[in-house]
Amino acid sequence: MAGHCGSGALRDLLEWAGLSWGGKPLSEGTVFGLGGCLSFNYLRGPGLGTPFYLVGRGSGLTESLSTRLGIAGFAHDTDDPDEGRAWLDRELNAGRPLLCWADMSELPYLRVRMQMSRHDIVVTGYEPNRQQVRVIDNDRAEPQVIPAAALAAARSSTGFPTPTRHTCYPLRFPDSLPDQRTAAASACAQSAQSMTAPTDGNIITVPGAPAAGHGLGGVATFLADLEAWPDVLDRTGETPEHDLHAALSTLAVFIEKAGTGGGLFRRLQAQFLAELTDIDARAHPAAVIYEELAGTWSEIAARAVDKTAGPPATRWRNVQDRARRLPQLETDGAHHLQDLARVLAS
Repeated sequence: MAGHCGSGALRDLLEWAGLSWGGKPLSEGTVFGLGGCLSFNYLRGPGLGTPFYLVGRGSGLTESLSTRLGIAGFAHDTDDPDEGRAWLDRELNAGRPLLCWADMSELPYLRVRMQMSRHDIVVTGYEPNRQQVRVIDNDRAEPQVIPAAALAAARSSTGFPTPTRHTCYPLRFPDSLPDQRTAAASACAQSAQSMTAPTDGNIITVPGAPAAGHGLGGVATFLADLEAWPDVLDRTGETPEHDLHAALSTLAVFIEKAGTGGGLFRRLQAQFLAELTDIDARAHPAAVIYEELAGTWSEIAARAVDKTAGPPATRWRNVQDRARRLPQLETDGAHHLQDLARVLAS
């Protein structure tokens, strides 16, 4: 099991390849942190299928981690299903597991309706009749056997946020990992930049979105839009209280349940930083601030769905009250990462 599909899949692949520092398999938090993809995106707009979209990481985790750790390989994508199946066949026939994108709404064992086309899974083999495949997914403790046709549908989705296009990563692993301190310094610098100066690769938006923000500016956008939720959420014939209830439930899902590792990915980042203290105690302040950030986001999620607190309007006010701490905490966290990157690189 893992809290996040991407870092969980990469953790498993690194263990399969026998790569670690000191002989102990890398934790999911360390893999996530070394990816350097901590970020923030908030989006409210048409066509999402949810009241809004919130995510605490940027794209490119596999690419960034691979570059940082000396893993060879790049994304393969195609609209040709035969070509996509051929890539899968080639890797599995050679005894290599394959990291793939899959729309989670097409995976029968997940039983979800929400589309997410960039869900990472690892395909490990065919069943003897080749009509079924074995899949490793962060959300299940055991390998899942599913129809090959279901996998093909998941790999050819055109759902949110982008067409899957049979994307996969045939990775070739090195004999050993590079210097841990150097890799960690680079990762911390990348995450700090994605919060303070996000690039196009870390920005998610849709045409006509009335609210969209990224990085530290996105945190401010989220807070401003949160204030306006009772007035701006689509009502579709329901009462404002019902709409607010749906938005609060969605908020809790995006923070805790949607493959974030808890606390909008901040808990995974905190684990990475805490484990860095084993090689440099000066990582401790950054670990502390990200543990506090994780706890703050988790408390916001808990308040959003705490029905004992009263009606949706009361829960909304409780969320607002706690969320006001976020801009300073997120700013402090980004600055701690910048400082740590300089320390580790020196």
